Amino acid sequence: MHKKEYKVLLVGNPNVGKSALFYNITKKYASVSNYPGTTVSIFKGKTKIGTHHEIEIIDTPGFYNFLTITEEEKVTKEIIFKKEYDCILHVVDAKNIVRMLPLTFQLMEAGIPTILVLNMYDELECKGMEINISHLEHDLGIPVVKTTAIKNKGTENLISRLVSILEGRYNFQPVNINYGNNIEVYIKKITSLLKNEYPISKRAIALLLLQKDKDTIELIKSENNYPEIIKIINSLPEDLNIEISSKRLSFSQELCSEHFYSNGKSKGFTIKQFLDKITLHPVAGFIAVLLILYFGFYKFVGQFGAGTLVDFIETKIFEESINPYINNLFHKLLGSTIFFNLFAGDYGIITLGLRYAIAIVLPVVSTFFFMFSLLEDSGYLVRLSIILDKSLKKIGLSGRSVIPLILGLGCGTMATVVTRTLETKRERLLVTFLLALTIPCSAQLGVILGLFEQSFSALLIWFFTILIVFLLSGFILNRYTKGKGASFFMEVPPLRMPSLKNVFLKTYSRLKWYALEVIPLFIFASILIWIGKITKLFDLFSLILSYPAKLAGLPEKMGEIFLYGFFRRDFGAAGLYDIQNILSIRHLLVASVILTLFVPCIAQLSVMIKERGFKTSMIIFGTVIPFAFFVGIILNAILVMVGY
Repeated sequence: MHKKEYKVLLVGNPNVGKSALFYNITKKYASVSNYPGTTVSIFKGKTKIGTHHEIEIIDTPGFYNFLTITEEEKVTKEIIFKKEYDCILHVVDAKNIVRMLPLTFQLMEAGIPTILVLNMYDELECKGMEINISHLEHDLGIPVVKTTAIKNKGTENLISRLVSILEGRYNFQPVNINYGNNIEVYIKKITSLLKNEYPISKRAIALLLLQKDKDTIELIKSENNYPEIIKIINSLPEDLNIEISSKRLSFSQELCSEHFYSNGKSKGFTIKQFLDKITLHPVAGFIAVLLILYFGFYKFVGQFGAGTLVDFIETKIFEESINPYINNLFHKLLGSTIFFNLFAGDYGIITLGLRYAIAIVLPVVSTFFFMFSLLEDSGYLVRLSIILDKSLKKIGLSGRSVIPLILGLGCGTMATVVTRTLETKRERLLVTFLLALTIPCSAQLGVILGLFEQSFSALLIWFFTILIVFLLSGFILNRYTKGKGASFFMEVPPLRMPSLKNVFLKTYSRLKWYALEVIPLFIFASILIWIGKITKLFDLFSLILSYPAKLAGLPEKMGEIFLYGFFRRDFGAAGLYDIQNILSIRHLLVASVILTLFVPCIAQLSVMIKERGFKTSMIIFGTVIPFAFFVGIILNAILVMVGY
């Protein structure tokens, strides 16, 4: 009788199609992404094979090497080292197999049952190349399977091979790399000194110790021979790490040179290759960014989402139908008691909270998530990282920082979590601060785009004000924040036609998250406002915030809107949309700038505390409030001066 329940890990570099493969096997969506670093959490899904086997698939964060750098990689390494699984699917980009095989070698050296999954195989074929799968499998001593996850090709074959391994019907004979006499002597010395039992092989541990991996040094601290092992490690040549990596790369190149061959189907210079060059060109790439911003976000998200859709749902559905019905219903049920205002009236859960969430914010985030998913699935976003890398280095960041900064346009809470993917503590701190201060969430951005759909000049003023604040803040933080600067390495995915299935799945997944996570917060905010109104605390805080609002030339009512923004950034944006008719274009412009720079919402603040610590988060929180009003006051003075 074979074991019926198994665990299988999906491991590989970011952006090689692990999440797409996860969905194909489990039929459970887990952020299928064509952008590095998006699989931040661990995703699990179960699938049944026949009537005998249930397999749990665990999708791990992007992983380059056992010598980890980012927090994400450390999570994956820890999971691998625990070895609470039966097999690993090492997913690689078939076109870039030379650079990815070294990780396969490390998994093999660790004694882990591994299947090498050559994903994106269709793109290798389009380049006129093939891999002799059976010969490569023979030379590696592990199963090798080709797949095209985005088209669900090769999945059945992969599952079949996986079952044969789980049932013990495959005889693993993984090849061992010979690192040369010098290194092999050190490996032999260290393995002879290791007496404890470990989940991975002693050879793999010895190699990591030779590379002075801190996690592995910590792992062997209980060894009786620990002092002797440390003595060996301290006596090692400095370039041993490079020598080990070079041996793995050389072996990878040797294997690939033997097993790659031409299929005679090269398509020559294609439109896709032309677009590849355009999007990576420093000048043409920047023009592409401007066109995407204008047509994708200003026209589609701003005018269609925050304009046409919001106007229809807000006016035709809520103002003309739902709100009058709810007000009449609860007036009959509760009369003029204080509980009437909990559900209906100006601040009710349904008439305010759900109206904001469904009528104003939902159309905006839907169009934003759809547009974002199109760009993500096409592979364009990573090109944006490369284009912006040089500019971001001037403020202490790298192209990798674009990942959380762009995700911040969706949700600052999610983006703050994604800062884990950044290499250094310093870069994580800088990006967290910039997210809290300058990056509007999708609802804020959509509402602002909608507010200025008739005044493009006002939108440009808002944009350049936020951009100047972003750059100045970055320069100052870069100058006075201690720590090591970030390097930049990122896998460039192919530019491909977005799959509408994937785009809709991504949009659906994010909207599901919105419904489950954000709508309850709108309801909670309505309850807090109701309590605040009863206790007069809401009026007190609104009054306090109205004073700096007046200094910025805004009406007293804006104090209430800024308070909304603390409950939820999008709640404040929706509140601004609600009172736009009583504000001039100058008022809207100044209010939009202050709301953008204003404190992160409660949810984002709580994640900041978790990720960066209480003290750092409170410093950020206490800094951005006065700074937001200071910028608003300065901007208002300039606009009055020029007669805007």
